[in-house]
Amino acid sequence: MSKTTHALTPEMLLGGYASGIFPMAMSRDAHELHWFDPPRRGVMPLDGLHISHSLRKRIRRWDYLVRINSAFGEVVRACAERPETWINDELVEIYQSLHDAGHAHSMEIWQDGALAGGIFGIALGGAFFGESMFSRRRDGSKLAMVWLVDRLRRAGFTLFDTQYLTSHLASLGGVEIPRARYIEQLQKALLTPADFTAPPPVTPQLILQRKSQTS
Repeated sequence: MSKTTHALTPEMLLGGYASGIFPMAMSRDAHELHWFDPPRRGVMPLDGLHISHSLRKRIRRWDYLVRINSAFGEVVRACAERPETWINDELVEIYQSLHDAGHAHSMEIWQDGALAGGIFGIALGGAFFGESMFSRRRDGSKLAMVWLVDRLRRAGFTLFDTQYLTSHLASLGGVEIPRARYIEQLQKALLTPADFTAPPPVTPQLILQRKSQTS
């Protein structure tokens, strides 16, 4: 970890991701950002998402709406609404700039006209760098993950970087890989064309059908 000594720009952030490092603040009130390069990296295999029986039933129920990029700023703010967060004001501004430039995206789950859960991240080539997720209703972030992984696969992405592996991500199929293997996968992904916004909408039945075919 090394401390930044000057303001971070969107271009610097993309350059950091392309080289295998990522920035975080020590708290929401911190005025400095730090670059991180963990020896083991969390990734979500795009063909290894685990969908439990209860989550499968929840997906089929389809009492929610799935949207992308309709409330990016709100998703980022929701991810930061917790007692401790690494998302400070500087990162919020940078993520918004990257969203405006077409590099940052949000996967959103809506219920009764309100955000129930979501995930946001950065797309660079065929690599998607998941930044954070949140739930305001039961299974909100899990539903967002299911629909996000399906979209990434259909859009041509080959790497879903989750930075660290949490117990929540592990329960969904996330794994840790050594830094060297991560860099190898990253370099290949950066050369792979992908378009987050390209895939057309799908139904829960199609998502679960594709998942059963690859399980």
